[in-house]
Amino acid sequence: MNDELTLLAEAGAAAVVAAMATDLWQGTRDAVLGLFRRDAPDSAAPVGARLDEGAALVRMSAAPDDVRRALAGIWARELHELLRRDPACRVPLARLTAEVDGAFASGRAAVVLEQNNTARDSGTVFAVQHGDIHTTRGAGGATRRDPDDGPQ
Repeated sequence: MNDELTLLAEAGAAAVVAAMATDLWQGTRDAVLGLFRRDAPDSAAPVGARLDEGAALVRMSAAPDDVRRALAGIWARELHELLRRDPACRVPLARLTAEVDGAFASGRAAVVLEQNNTARDSGTVFAVQHGDIHTTRGAGGATRRDPDDGPQ
């Protein structure tokens, strides 16, 4: 039984961290919180904070897969303890794991990119995701876009 719980906890943890920073994250996060809330209603807030911290680390990292690997061990322990305390969580955790795995297998889990740029006090922001941006300063400090960057 302990091996079964360990395997399920590891699979669940892999699904949870894989969903971080994807379109699946909010639903996965809510499902995990629901499991912990069943076991101990007061645990939802701290568990939610840890989930959010992990997702933020994945989102901001230059190497998100490395962060996911590190977080998987942490969440495997958390989920194993949850399953040990409340074995009734096995079925919902297995269902969540299958749903996340199925979404990735079918290509429904897209990476979510978030970017916030703010320029203040006559500042200028140059921002791009998944590409390059080339700018030059002309006479008088006016900024010009490189025509090779395509339409504005």
